[in-house]
Amino acid sequence: MSTRVAPTDIRVSSVELFFDLVFVFAITQLTTLLAQDPTIIGLVRIVLIFGNIWWMYGGYAWLTNAVPPREPALRLLILVGMAGFLIVALAIPHAFGDSGVVFGLGYLVVTVVHTGMFLRTSEESALRALGRLGPFNAISALLLLLAGFTDGAVRWTLWSASFVLHWITPYFIPVSGFSIRAAHFVERHGLIILIALGESVVALGMGLAGRDLRPGFILTSVLGLSVAAALWWLYFDGEDERAERALHGADRARSPWLALYAFGYAFFAILGGIIVLAAGVIACHRAFRATRPGVSGMVSRGWWRHVRRGVGVVSATLGHWTAGVRLIVALLALSTGLVGLAVSAVAQLGVLLAILGGGVVAESQMARPQTKAGRCEGRPVVTTRQGVRAESLSHPWQCLDKVWLGPIIKFACKIREGTRIFITSSP
Repeated sequence: MSTRVAPTDIRVSSVELFFDLVFVFAITQLTTLLAQDPTIIGLVRIVLIFGNIWWMYGGYAWLTNAVPPREPALRLLILVGMAGFLIVALAIPHAFGDSGVVFGLGYLVVTVVHTGMFLRTSEESALRALGRLGPFNAISALLLLLAGFTDGAVRWTLWSASFVLHWITPYFIPVSGFSIRAAHFVERHGLIILIALGESVVALGMGLAGRDLRPGFILTSVLGLSVAAALWWLYFDGEDERAERALHGADRARSPWLALYAFGYAFFAILGGIIVLAAGVIACHRAFRATRPGVSGMVSRGWWRHVRRGVGVVSATLGHWTAGVRLIVALLALSTGLVGLAVSAVAQLGVLLAILGGGVVAESQMARPQTKAGRCEGRPVVTTRQGVRAESLSHPWQCLDKVWLGPIIKFACKIREGTRIFITSSP
């Protein structure tokens, strides 16, 4: 029996939010694991684990977008999928060790439930796409299960193969066969960002467990919270609304690719950055008295680069005019790694917060109505808080170079346009 959905947009249900809480527990586990082993090998391990987990979480977001869990049977299946994710999360600390088989079994449950529920959609094009997607997901899950029975280089190879297979799958299946309900899709991913940021705040408390509340620890916590709040500001100050409009405005064949690039690949960088942020704050607490807290400095630098670039790619993919500015700020943030390595991670957090605050102010200035840029080449231009709309212009950037941010805008335009060309040239 297939499940039919009214053509109107749906909203995120309570069972989906419940599901997300279990997924965020996996993020907490990853944060703790990275804080315990903040090395290159530890970071690669986190990337492989999170890359596989994030792919299937995204699969469930696409699933509930196509098959809303309104019927009791569907909700029960979602709960079974939650149980699978819980097993996966519990096995994360030793996924490359004694818990590898448990991780693989939990992941297999998650994959089977996902495919089984998706078969209830009434859209023939989605079923055809699933017919190609399902085997790829099953092979990846079996690779992870097999990895649990191995060790050494073979285990790393199987994990890497599963990771790569997941993320190249879209180029071998008819992704355009899926339809996207924009309001639900954007809201679902916005909520996971909000919950993940909340998890990073929890990490502030984890880093202070069993310690005296000294001024330095309090300062570190406040700076970490401020950086997380700034990231929240960047995404939720109109970014989600612009994303929804972009998905609504795209044709049926292109909207799934936009959703994949912006909320799949780019969100992998954003959420991965949040994980490293939380681990960095914990490391910062632990190394507060050190004269050269290099590890916490490296971690803080890493999370910032991924989060900023991820948000920038989301903007560029969906045609948002602030994308170039955000990528420029990401490049500026790279230099703060020297502060973390040479001075302290606390100093680096302060510098990062200053750069982020400058970026927020710059975007606010650019989003305000600009009276002196009212016309460009004799054609009317309307500037709004959400962006710039140029009537009778092929591209609003043609007029933005007239305003006071001229050189920065031109460079940001080139970055954004290059990303747009890459996205539109994809299948």
